[in-house]
Amino acid sequence: MLDTQNCRELLMDTAKRLLTIDSPSGFTHKAAEEAERIAREQGYAVRRTNKGNVVVSVPGREVGKQVGLCAHIDTLGLMVRSITSDGMLMITKVGGPILPTLDGEYCRIYTRDGRVYTGTILSLSPAVHVFDDAATRPRDEKNLAVRIDEKVKSKEDVEALGISAGDYVCFDPKTTVTDSGFLKSRFIDDKGSAACLLTLLTLMNRQGLTPRYDTQVCFTVHEEVGHGGATLPAVDELLAVDMGCVGDDLNCTEYQVSICAKDSAGPYDYDMVTRLVELAKANGVDYAVDIYPHYSSDVSVAWKTGMDARGALIGPGVHASHGMERTHFDGMKATIDLVGLYLELA
Repeated sequence: MLDTQNCRELLMDTAKRLLTIDSPSGFTHKAAEEAERIAREQGYAVRRTNKGNVVVSVPGREVGKQVGLCAHIDTLGLMVRSITSDGMLMITKVGGPILPTLDGEYCRIYTRDGRVYTGTILSLSPAVHVFDDAATRPRDEKNLAVRIDEKVKSKEDVEALGISAGDYVCFDPKTTVTDSGFLKSRFIDDKGSAACLLTLLTLMNRQGLTPRYDTQVCFTVHEEVGHGGATLPAVDELLAVDMGCVGDDLNCTEYQVSICAKDSAGPYDYDMVTRLVELAKANGVDYAVDIYPHYSSDVSVAWKTGMDARGALIGPGVHASHGMERTHFDGMKATIDLVGLYLELA
């Protein structure tokens, strides 16, 4: 039986290791290296797919079924769209960040030749003492830009720094762990769940536990742009561990593991969802079952590409998704506990 009673420091340290690495979709190599490093430190066999997914192979005690777990380590982000005549960077979204929440955020700009510059994402009417519409101007791709922390006065000055269209702009996650057990950060979706799976692998190694069946633990790198699960290994069952939704008309809190019965792509496997509910209920794991109104997971993508597998989705409750997110240790621990029960560790 998995023991998670004293895993808070390990879990939060693992989350911070992932969250402090910039990794918007398409620019995930350093986060993938970190996930691979953590898994290898525990003695697991790890491989990288052509698209960049990290796959950890965990031998089981019995034959007869192949099980898959997946979480994604790519995040939301921005990319340089163009450079203005006075040296500001116009941006385009990578994934679906809530753009108004980015006004005033610090960021890093990564050039193709490896240079990194800092800057600030700002409204094009940034000063209340100057602009009549400072408070009312839309905060969208046409009206937000990056102010670079370099002496630039023109497009040519910016280009001389090596910055050009297609460079990634990564905004600060501002990761904080509170004494009360909260994890506050951008990109808890889904590095919080990735930390849960990496912590589970560490606890399994330390406690000498193995799953009932051979298990592939996958960390995908294109989920936020819709094709993370398109090239997962063939398995009989696939459990996505992604963020649980918290909000209007939903049951889950930040202190629970959410079991998703249906999202915008349709229902998850009935028998698999039922088994997860029964495991949580029988073992005292605090859970909620919910319908996610604006959501799709790597399982949905795997199904659309033809994977013949049962599939389900769980994750810790996360407040303010795609904005300034927050979850709690209790919800993350409940997620680890439920995954451990699902794997039938012994």
